[in-house]
Amino acid sequence: MPLDNVVFWIFAPISIGSAVAMIVVRNAVHAALCLVVNFLCLAVFYLLLDAPFLFAVQIVVYAGAIMVLFLFVIMLLGMGREASVRERLVAQRWLAVVLAGAFVAELGVAIRAGVGFATKAPAGFDANAGGNAQALARLLFRDYFFPFEVTSVLLIVSAIAVMVLAQRKARVVTQAEMDGAGEGTGP
Repeated sequence: MPLDNVVFWIFAPISIGSAVAMIVVRNAVHAALCLVVNFLCLAVFYLLLDAPFLFAVQIVVYAGAIMVLFLFVIMLLGMGREASVRERLVAQRWLAVVLAGAFVAELGVAIRAGVGFATKAPAGFDANAGGNAQALARLLFRDYFFPFEVTSVLLIVSAIAVMVLAQRKARVVTQAEMDGAGEGTGP
């Protein structure tokens, strides 16, 4: 039995179990940690599919940065405690059942039609020639260089603006506190 199959059959139940646990568990922090386990299992699946770039991106971006952001928001909002199980929207459960049924029907029609099961790529579809990282670099730095650079400049400008606004607010509060403290101690 190939090692790829052994690794897959070890991580597939872990992935499914963590996904089910993420939905079933009531504590938001525990659900986020189950999502981290699921992200790590997906990274292993990418590695098994010979996609090392997606493996690294899955770990660094999703299991790292985005989950830190999720946990920060959960802790900031105080959602770590048990939530009320009383439904606030009466039709929410039935709407979810109807939408889930529609999704299953759409999936069945797509599988029946053979969408996504083509054995041969369309003519001229060689975007991945040379590997994932090379194809991504070629697309980003040749075809989409200008939008990529504009996006990076906008992100840098927004980060600097946030730091300046945060510093200005802190400086105003500090100055106001110093003025108020100096007035009360005078003769």
